[in-house]
Amino acid sequence: MANPSENLIDLCRAAVEAERAATAEVYTQERWAAWMEAAAVFQAAVTAEAAQEPKQDRAKLEQAAKKAVLHPEPDA
Repeated sequence: MANPSENLIDLCRAAVEAERAATAEVYTQERWAAWMEAAAVFQAAVTAEAAQEPKQDRAKLEQAAKKAVLHPEPDA
């Protein structure tokens, strides 16, 4: 199982929050630009982090980060 870094989870969280802000109101290029930038930064970080470990599955790493943000485990 992929284990995303805290930095990757934070970048994912920023992209998700930017998406929510962008889609909460009527479309404007400026509003969506922040979301697109945050998403691009997250995607670049996923690629870089996946490349650090041999045989790291990039897609699984991305899914793990998104799961940690969108469906967090309850505190034990």
